[in-house]
Amino acid sequence: MTTPDITQRSFIVFGALRSGTTLLRLMLNGHPRINCPGEMDFLIDHLDDAGRYDPEALEANRIYRAHEALYPEQELLDPSPADFVARVAGGGDGIAALILHRQLDRAMRGFPDMRVLHLMRDPRDVARSSIGMGWAGNVYYGVDHWIGTQKDWQRALPQIAQPQRLIVSYEDLIEKPEETLKAICVFAGLEFHPDMLAYDAQSTYAKPDPTLITQWKRKQTPREVGLVEAKIGPMLEQTGYTPSGHAPVHPAAMDRAGLWIENKRAQWAWRIGRYGWFDPLYA
Repeated sequence: MTTPDITQRSFIVFGALRSGTTLLRLMLNGHPRINCPGEMDFLIDHLDDAGRYDPEALEANRIYRAHEALYPEQELLDPSPADFVARVAGGGDGIAALILHRQLDRAMRGFPDMRVLHLMRDPRDVARSSIGMGWAGNVYYGVDHWIGTQKDWQRALPQIAQPQRLIVSYEDLIEKPEETLKAICVFAGLEFHPDMLAYDAQSTYAKPDPTLITQWKRKQTPREVGLVEAKIGPMLEQTGYTPSGHAPVHPAAMDRAGLWIENKRAQWAWRIGRYGWFDPLYA
């Protein structure tokens, strides 16, 4: 099923969790030629050095199982991940948009000619949002996955030619959605389609709301902002975000222990509330 140019036509959306990848997915799916089915990290997580997949590991992955409909009679993946890209694209002149949150350098080894759209969001808002998802108990730990994703991006950059990449901010997607989507369409070699902004008619997501950006200014204390900015260090300005002016907070050993305990307690409470008492024991 794989066509020679499928990876050249398609692109990767790379961004940290809670950076707006779900919103962008809904917008992209409004375009008649783009199919963006959601998180695709399993494409890289279970790929061995020989470029083949472990079927048992794939079947154990809940995200992969959610996409099994792409495989008639549970047909296994072709040894090349490009087969999956072709299936996502849907044939014809379709384009696949694959959302990844990690291991971009490894992805580029498998897809060296794919374009990459890097979606950025203010890490202070990512840190706060992670708490609400149950992934962290405080902003000090809530920013960790943003740091990991950004380090993955920097590590992969030497493998991505300048015309092959585009950086888009969540803030621009919210404040000037049509202009930003038009730039994305140019990057993808497509014309803008107005249905990209009609996602609210078919989802629970509302129209872009400017109050969703820089929430950290209203919802974090100076100490919380200082903790995040100190942990990120120069990466904040390197990614185009302005320091708050609050004093950086570098926690001492006892403070770090307290933050760790607070983080674990909140994570366990969230998992117990959602999955029951036994789930945290296997996390």
